[in-house]
Amino acid sequence: MGIYGVIGYPVAHSMSPLMHNREFQALQLDHYYTAFSIHPDDLEKAIESVRLLQINGLNVTIPHKVKVMEYLDEIDEEARLIGAVNTIINRDGLLIGTNTDGEGYLRSLLPIVDTLHSKNVILIGAGGAARAIATTLARHGVQTLDVANRTVAKAEALVKHINRFAGGKALSLSDAEERLSYYDIIINTTSVGMSPNVEESPIRLDHLKTGAVVSDLIYNPLKTKLLKQAEAKGAIIHNGVGMFVHQGALAFQKWTGIEPNIERMMDTVIKKLGG
Repeated sequence: MGIYGVIGYPVAHSMSPLMHNREFQALQLDHYYTAFSIHPDDLEKAIESVRLLQINGLNVTIPHKVKVMEYLDEIDEEARLIGAVNTIINRDGLLIGTNTDGEGYLRSLLPIVDTLHSKNVILIGAGGAARAIATTLARHGVQTLDVANRTVAKAEALVKHINRFAGGKALSLSDAEERLSYYDIIINTTSVGMSPNVEESPIRLDHLKTGAVVSDLIYNPLKTKLLKQAEAKGAIIHNGVGMFVHQGALAFQKWTGIEPNIERMMDTVIKKLGG
């Protein structure tokens, strides 16, 4: 029997156990996935326990994605470029860190975007998710990749990180709102608008370009206030379910060597969310 899980703090709200366990059952795999609430002070001991308890693999979520890198045996190129780990593979006691967030987001976005080349993109937020997405999009040929954040210094640090792959600049949120007509793709990577604070929005859309794509990593609710406002202005909208499912599916495949059923995983999550 294989044991898998997600570590975070807090982590009780995670939908990963439901998604992975249903897929294990559907594929008749003798595996089980659970959530481990790990206080930051206990992270090193928790990672050592992965070896001792022979846990086969873990997902890593907030706030451990960067700190966990210190306690792993190997970090693959994707995670090293991003500077964070969201998936751990236990290969006979050798703990290998990788990151499926950026690729998971890309796979969810490509069906609604004809090409990334020549696109002007702005990310709202400069945290771990923004770092993964920015690194991946920058490496896939976007024309411009700007970052707007409440704390501009954090945006500047992220822009510096990705400038080897794509040009861009750091902006305040107010500057981003004024320049919004310049962007083909607007991506909210913050938690602003997440349940239960569903009346909040990270940015005003007064200057939104006609036909722009507005993407929100939040998937609860399925349609945030930001996406509702964007839809009303004629934008193409994109929620966070696809990224969540695809990053999980990529981890599933890395752990088991088996490709899961994306549609079934998507259906599991959307039904749970009442969609």
